[in-house]
Amino acid sequence: MAVNKKLKTKDHPSLDIVSSHGMELSGKKIVLCVAGSVAAYKAIELARLLMRHGAYVTCVTSNAVTKLIQPEYFKWATGNEVITKLTGELEHIRLADYNQSDLVIVYPATANTLGKLANGIDDTPVSTVLTVGFGSKIPILMCLAMHASMYENLAVKKNIKFLKNKIEFLSPNLIEGKAKSPEPEDVLENVLKKFGSSSVLKNKKVLITAGPTIEQIDPIRAITNQSSGKTGVSLASELISAGAKVTFVYGPGNEKPPKGAKIINVVSSKEMHSAVKLELKKKFDIVIMAAAVADYIPTIQSKNKIKSSKLSMNISLKKAPKIIDQIKKYQKDVLLVGFKAETNFTKAQLIKSAQKKLKESTADMIIANDIGSIRYKKNPKNNQVIIVDSKKNIVSGWMNKEKIAKFIRKQIETKIK
Repeated sequence: MAVNKKLKTKDHPSLDIVSSHGMELSGKKIVLCVAGSVAAYKAIELARLLMRHGAYVTCVTSNAVTKLIQPEYFKWATGNEVITKLTGELEHIRLADYNQSDLVIVYPATANTLGKLANGIDDTPVSTVLTVGFGSKIPILMCLAMHASMYENLAVKKNIKFLKNKIEFLSPNLIEGKAKSPEPEDVLENVLKKFGSSSVLKNKKVLITAGPTIEQIDPIRAITNQSSGKTGVSLASELISAGAKVTFVYGPGNEKPPKGAKIINVVSSKEMHSAVKLELKKKFDIVIMAAAVADYIPTIQSKNKIKSSKLSMNISLKKAPKIIDQIKKYQKDVLLVGFKAETNFTKAQLIKSAQKKLKESTADMIIANDIGSIRYKKNPKNNQVIIVDSKKNIVSGWMNKEKIAKFIRKQIETKIK
């Protein structure tokens, strides 16, 4: 019996190309506004390029565009419904309100669309989405396309000048008396750079450990720590945006694992060590040991629950092997980055502790921080790190962990140039 079942967007075959060329835009939601220019056909190619690097793309078209290109073509390209009119579903709010999307691209952008944004006119789906996005401060990238005489029009120049420091313009190509839209590849390059793409880190293979480990005392009770995994997740996301190929060995942290990485879930320090050792049979460029791995584990793990009838009990612990100390034995030439957490240390003491770990692990860089300070305890979403290598010590200053990830990434880049 035939079943008439509507194809769900998430199942659309066009989504098979997502991340086929890279993961730099993984998790990024991009709105592609297509204005009424004959260059609109190039928007199809641009949408596909963005998707191939991981982006989720939704197209918004003006009525003029639908006379040139059928909306189904844009749906075929992106796998998503195309916005051709605004309804009670409030499409403009869903796409462009605060934090709803990561970027709005206008490609191609006509003089008419430019003028409407500059003067607060919103009488088409494209202009209304832009008005909302402009107000909610979602980044807007406008790629102009028009005749050269229109581009030189003083009113157009005035509108560009008004918007210049508020949105980003990608310059048109002045050819054959026309200000032609930039090529889709040029727009893609701009977008990749905007989200942190790096020629240094692109296609580098990176292994990152993150999160805590759990060491069982018995089937019910365990020893663990309070690591959320946030620093490791933020750093992995930053490197994925840079174009690196990330393998993420993750203990049971609270943070969602990074999109675009190969995720290997582990629980205990033994499982983490085994996973790292197995992965390092393949060639990696960088290993970052950001996990809070147990220093001590129970000598004996009871197979049955320990009875709670005793007034007291002793638990024997033994020192767990340091995974970081083995990395250079598995791969001699890998760039090794370690972490060192201390409590209530002075800056000098923290640096000395990091230098000791640097030497013991033969790491190339140690990232040290004090997690016992009052300032950190009040707001653990922020932190300050000191990066120690064989030549210098660099202090990040207090910032959120996403910014710390960017700071660490920049220092790693200097090591692999």
